Amino acid sequence: PPFSHSFPHFFSSINSKLLRAFAPTSLENDQPPCTMNHPETKIDCSKVYVKQSTFSNEQTGMFDGAFAGVAFKEGDLIEKGVMRRLPDGFDGNTCPYIFTWSEERPNKVWGMGSGCSPFYNTCKEGTANTRMVRHYDEDRFEIYATRDIAKDEELLHTYVSLKWRTCFQELNEIVHKDDSEHKSEES
Repeated sequence: PPFSHSFPHFFSSINSKLLRAFAPTSLENDQPPCTMNHPETKIDCSKVYVKQSTFSNEQTGMFDGAFAGVAFKEGDLIEKGVMRRLPDGFDGNTCPYIFTWSEERPNKVWGMGSGCSPFYNTCKEGTANTRMVRHYDEDRFEIYATRDIAKDEELLHTYVSLKWRTCFQELNEIVHKDDSEHKSEES
């Protein structure tokens, strides 16, 4: 599995409950609340939904994931949203539920993403079916399909901080477990 049993996420659970509690579905077409197609909207996650991750089980723990509500072609925009910067001094190295929000290393700027973005789970670099384009200067992001994606397929992207954030240490080891096994087989 691409993530850790400790990657469960209290945040994911809370976020899912809040989404269901405070964002009723549309009466017309029973669509999730992020389906606003207003031309000026900054957030559109209308083609994504959140449910229990396919990687979630008794061993990994129970956690949510983002899924394709429609089929996507390579290059399609899946979701767009905004990032809320967290206060100076916040240490994202200890909190896996937020985003790295700068190219600076060590990173000192952290953000909380809108829409379904917090629910995209991670995988090994080069295997993700999505990629996030970060517009740091505008505090917004776009998520695109890196290949064709089937309706109801779980959406994954590689966390840019997977290899160096201390809160992802165990997760990084699990994601890259095959790398070390492959290397020892070659020796």
